[in-house]
Amino acid sequence: MTRSPLISAAEDVLRQGLILLENVDQDSYALKKDGLWGASIGAHYRHVLDHFFCFTEALWDGEVNYDRRARNPELETSIETARFATEELIEAVGSVPDDVLRQSCTVTYNVGYGRDDAQTVSSFIARELMFCVGHAIHHYAIVKLLCSARSVTLPYEFGIAPSTLKHLAAQAAR
Repeated sequence: MTRSPLISAAEDVLRQGLILLENVDQDSYALKKDGLWGASIGAHYRHVLDHFFCFTEALWDGEVNYDRRARNPELETSIETARFATEELIEAVGSVPDDVLRQSCTVTYNVGYGRDDAQTVSSFIARELMFCVGHAIHHYAIVKLLCSARSVTLPYEFGIAPSTLKHLAAQAAR
């Protein structure tokens, strides 16, 4: 039985999170700067994990609500808590059968700046997993910048979309 490439991609992006956690020290992970742009590495990583947790909750009831993120502050400040959560998500995502990926779901997300601009739309479990992967890569790019400012080294491909890596490789091969 072949494994879904989407499940593999999700596991890969979560494993990249483990690489982040192995390379960053506790102080750098939790450090917040003053001002509007003061989110910590941990805050961005917690945000990534929150979206994956919303996804895994949908496996039970078919409803993804990205506005009901747990926002657990411990995930922002404790590498060990974040590591445990990441390993839990890798296991949960890795156990999703292919037929579940094809199931429909509803998605609720507040996309406007008004008081009650939450929208609910129809989607598929696979589409929402794809969203979580792309969303993680986007935040990883920000995390990589924060890590660079704190002299934390990450692998080259961290925070770069797979399509961009393939494009760069094709350009280099010319």
